[in-house]
Amino acid sequence: MNQTRREFVKTSAAIAGSAIIAGTSSEVLAATYLDKMKPARLKLSYKPYTLELRHVFTIANSSRSTTPVILTQIEYGDLVGYGEASMPPYLGESQESASAFLARIDLSKYENPFELETILSDIDAITIGNPAAKASVDIALHDLLGKIMNQPWYNIWGFPKERTPYTSFTIGIDKPDVVRQKVKEAAEFKILKVKLGRDTDKEMIETIRSVTDKPLCVDINQGWKDKQFALEMVHWLKEKGVVFVEQPMPKTWYEEHAWLTERSPLPIIGDEAVQRLDDVKKAHGAYSGINIKLMKCTGLREAHKMLILARSLGMKVMMGCMTETSCAISAASHLAPMVDWADLDGALLIGNDVFDGTKVIDGKVTLTDRPGIGVKKL
Repeated sequence: MNQTRREFVKTSAAIAGSAIIAGTSSEVLAATYLDKMKPARLKLSYKPYTLELRHVFTIANSSRSTTPVILTQIEYGDLVGYGEASMPPYLGESQESASAFLARIDLSKYENPFELETILSDIDAITIGNPAAKASVDIALHDLLGKIMNQPWYNIWGFPKERTPYTSFTIGIDKPDVVRQKVKEAAEFKILKVKLGRDTDKEMIETIRSVTDKPLCVDINQGWKDKQFALEMVHWLKEKGVVFVEQPMPKTWYEEHAWLTERSPLPIIGDEAVQRLDDVKKAHGAYSGINIKLMKCTGLREAHKMLILARSLGMKVMMGCMTETSCAISAASHLAPMVDWADLDGALLIGNDVFDGTKVIDGKVTLTDRPGIGVKKL
């Protein structure tokens, strides 16, 4: 075995990890993958796409009916890995900025596609920011590697697919008659996520309670500006059947959130305050748990690390999303078996999905057996 082959097998064995089939070692599996692969170079391509929402989506500080995305793919021989960057306004990215960033990436210089740490660290170091654009490459590369190994990522990580949670379905801020209609449309879901953060918060909850007694979680999107008011609202929300509260106050208010978390009868979850791996330790003590999103943290590689770190600190973990196609949703769903809560309804909020992947069946996140992230292009 020559040096290049030895390095490839060693790296792919490390990535394969739990993918031990019928007692076969991961190094044997890696050698098998290499034998099947023709010499090739990684080739990245991308294009803009606009998601069309089924309803106008309103949160504490904005409304929109579309979301810009970039769809990526990485070719390697006969295989193609798919990825996605979703860019809601608050992230500060656009199709133009994402395209400009992706144009700076040269994957052809990497001979070994299994060198995830090297490739993705190099991409992250190109410039500060652009987390969604970086995530689009990370997702496509993970999809490609799973296809090379012919294994889904939940299997590679050793996560039991049957342990996926129910996903919440998001009800945006709206007029009472529209809110009631949205709740009826979400009949199959076991838990609803309600957007709050305006002076209509109690009206929103009372409207929903007029048509359903399902458990609720609420996302304030930094909308509350007073910690005492926040505490009073949390106690009121607990009486209304709410199970946790997400990002109630501005993301920079660590001391105020620590004060609230200490007194709150419900878990307080950090979202906007927890973007990447370094933010997890900052959030410890200020929040009960964190909301991990691929578009915030640059993709599956870092999301996996955030999950492990949060668990080691005794924190709750939620797997969330932006408005996304089934590509990014399917990628995130491979971490779902190890989280407390899932909010992976992004693809269900749009009317022009271009992928088939993870399904929501009777409200439950349901993974496919396809290799990689489990998607196929429609």
